[in-house]
Amino acid sequence: MSFRTALDQGATHIETDTQATLDGIAVLFHDATLLRLMSVDAKVSELTFAQLSSYSLPNGGKVPSLDQVLRELPKVRLNIDIKSAKAVAPTVRAIEVNDAHDRVLVSSFSKSNRKHALALLTTPVVTSGSMADVLKIWLAHKFLGGLGLKALTKGLDALQLPCNYGPILFAQKKFIAAMAANNIEVHFWTINEVEQMRELLSMGASGIVTDRCDLASKL
Repeated sequence: MSFRTALDQGATHIETDTQATLDGIAVLFHDATLLRLMSVDAKVSELTFAQLSSYSLPNGGKVPSLDQVLRELPKVRLNIDIKSAKAVAPTVRAIEVNDAHDRVLVSSFSKSNRKHALALLTTPVVTSGSMADVLKIWLAHKFLGGLGLKALTKGLDALQLPCNYGPILFAQKKFIAAMAANNIEVHFWTINEVEQMRELLSMGASGIVTDRCDLASKL
């Protein structure tokens, strides 16, 4: 499992995505279909977990369920991006069954998916804002002198974002400091160059999402 490799290389948290199978199992898979990684023209949501498990990833492994990872790696901390509305309930169910509330961050690019998941969970979890939240927060910081930031960041623990989004540059020391002043961590993705990692950390970034745990762990 690539998660074990990342942990062995010094990762403190694992960023992953959840999709839902036809029989309602939350699986750790980014794409909605198997086409890109497995050359299979099928949607994850149209396959049962057993059917999905009949296909192999490029490294020979199988797509794991969220429940499996939480059980087999009891100390792992997961940063979970819920990819679809259908994946909300299965993701919540796996967290609940494993009593893993204190070792997950739950988020989604979709604000409604994130809010739905948080409402279903019986115990609060750490969460980060959707991209819609991020943009509203940045606009308030940039053009309103921070007016309304407290209200906009209420209920959030972190922002997870790229260094830039179109013409918007998030990787700025003032923006990161403004978030810190409101008790919001800022995590940047996906950073694979050591110098850029160093630069972001020097600006005050709280976390780096990377494919190169071997490099990041040495900083």
